[in-house]
Amino acid sequence: MKKFWRNNGLTVTLVVFFLFFWAGQTISGWKTFNEDQEQHRQPEISLTQYLTTGHFVEATFENWQSEFLAVIAIVVLSIYLRQHGSPESKPVDAPHSQTGQG
Repeated sequence: MKKFWRNNGLTVTLVVFFLFFWAGQTISGWKTFNEDQEQHRQPEISLTQYLTTGHFVEATFENWQSEFLAVIAIVVLSIYLRQHGSPESKPVDAPHSQTGQG
């Protein structure tokens, strides 16, 4: 199990962050959507109904367009974490050095 985390730390971390922040965006978008519905005297909808609305789809794709944040996250995280076979990551089997290289 230790080898799995050592070889896949970058991927696991990025997937967990992605799911966490996407869930946060979904919940805040749902609440905002229902506030707008209330202001227009329309019925509120459930979270599962919200997932099929254009509001959710539009918000998701607008956020995914901000590639710069994703690239920055990959660069910063790849400094500290390793991913077996990734060109952005340090080699998994390379010895650690005191200079921070390798």
